[in-house]
This record gives sequence, structure tokens and C-alpha cells, in this order.
Amino acid sequence: MESSNPGPEPIIQLHDIRKIYQMGSQEVRALDGVTVTVYPNEYVAIMGPSGSGKSTMMNIIGCLDIPTSGRYVLNGAEVSEMDDNELAAARNREIGFVFQTFNLLPRVDCLRNVELPLIYAGIPRSRRREMAEISLANVGLADRMDHKPNELSGGQRQRVSIARALVNNPSILLADEPTGNLDTKTGEEILDLFESLYAKGNTIIVVTHEEYIALHARRIIRLRDGKIESDERVDRPDLDQKIRDAAKKRAEDETVENASNL
Repeated sequence: MESSNPGPEPIIQLHDIRKIYQMGSQEVRALDGVTVTVYPNEYVAIMGPSGSGKSTMMNIIGCLDIPTSGRYVLNGAEVSEMDDNELAAARNREIGFVFQTFNLLPRVDCLRNVELPLIYAGIPRSRRREMAEISLANVGLADRMDHKPNELSGGQRQRVSIARALVNNPSILLADEPTGNLDTKTGEEILDLFESLYAKGNTIIVVTHEEYIALHARRIIRLRDGKIESDERVDRPDLDQKIRDAAKKRAEDETVENASNL
């Protein structure tokens, strides 16, 4: 189903995407004709049972895999025609990844972990540090920048991975079971952080098999047997209020900044 969201150009366009694997003599259709459009500043959950195709869809959206057939347009670029080097560049430029297992380097501190995507992007060292500090502060870890991952709680480690995912201002935050290794309370804190990031204008896609996690989003795409079973909007008045509050704070901050520049 296509999103009916008016306004800006789509950030993700999947057109009749198919991913077929050969398992001996058997053909496995991990994705079987998926068409989806996602616009900037959407909060989307991709759901489905094991074997539904959600992980394959995540890998294709994240430029970690290519479809057998169909077109994928990411922020105006034809991903389906990219070579390996171009895919790697698109991943670094357009996608911020958040994984269930955090994927942090254990021997370096939070600041260095968050700087990694900027190193690959060729950002100068002085600028990298500043950007990493801002990103860590934005997820509530301004006082943990010099700590190593093993000195942090699970929730703090996931916040570091979110800061790393957002540090180079990607088009999309793509999260794979982001609360899977966290207790319920800490998981809710991470989901609250996602809501705050969405309210500030980020595009977020969460892949999950948990209904309660999907219900934090504004749109739920359900997959079954490689096909889209449903694509529905979620009514979230509480999240609408968060967006209004975030917009009000941005306006207030801009007023203060403009006044200080006079």
C-alpha cells in the first residue's frame, strides 16, 4: 500500500521488490512484490512473524542487501543500480543503524564510538569531536562521554548507539529490535527517546515482532509470507502533543538565539 502523506518528496520508494533465495532445489520468496512509500518525518514500524520477510526488507532499506528484482529509490537515488562502493556510501550518508546488540567498540569511550561514522565520511578531527559531543548530549549522555561501553548500563549503551546513528544527520534512523536486550522499563525509555527524536523531525523505521513496540509508531506495516498484509496509520494524540511541544521549544530557542545575535 502506498502512503497517502502529502507534501515533500518520498524518502523511500520500494516498487514491486522481490528477493528470492535458492535453497537447493527450492525457491524461497523472502519478499514477493513489496511496494511501499515512506515520506520524511514518518515513524514506521515493520512487523511480522519469523519468516515474514521483515529482516529482508530491513536489509534492503538499509542498503545491506539488493533485491532480486524491483526498484528501490532512496532520497531520489536509484539504489537498485548501485555497485558495492556506492551502496556503502549510501549507507553512511543516508542511514543511521540501531541494533539490538548495540555493536559498540568495547575498548574505546563513547565519544570515539560516536565519531566512527564521521571518520568514514571524512569529517576533520576537530569537527568530529564537536558533532559527537552534541549527538551524545541530545540523547542525555553529556556526562558519560569518556566512559567505555562496559561502564554503562544496557539503556545507556543503546543511547550511545542511537547517538552514533544520528551523528551525521542521516535521512533515516533504522532500528532492528532496539529494545530486545533491555528490560521493560529501560526499553520504554528508549521508545520514549525515539518519540522525542520523531517529534524533532527525524524519520524513524523500527523493525520488530513485538506489538507494544509497534504501537509506539504512527504507521504499522505488517508482513506475512513476503507480502504486505496491511499498512495502517496509528492514532497517537499523545505523540501529536509531543510534536507541538517540540515545535514550540524550537521556536522559543530560535527567538532567544536571534535576540542574542542582535
